[in-house]
Amino acid sequence: MKKEVPALLSNNVRECRIKKQLTQQQLADLVKVSSRTIISLEKGQYNPSVLLAHELAKIFGLRIEELFHFEED
Repeated sequence: MKKEVPALLSNNVRECRIKKQLTQQQLADLVKVSSRTIISLEKGQYNPSVLLAHELAKIFGLRIEELFHFEED
């Protein structure tokens, strides 16, 4: 049986959102998710789908790799 490798996905969503002067609700409305999803994402408690990551990166004018950082233990 293959052992799973713990992974951590960190992000700069909060910093980018503040820089764009958006509230969590405004950002949620732009990407069509709940504000709870944005809150969880900013706290690192939620890993977004590729589509959501793409939409967020597009809003901030970044590549997905610039917004999200994958780290393995």
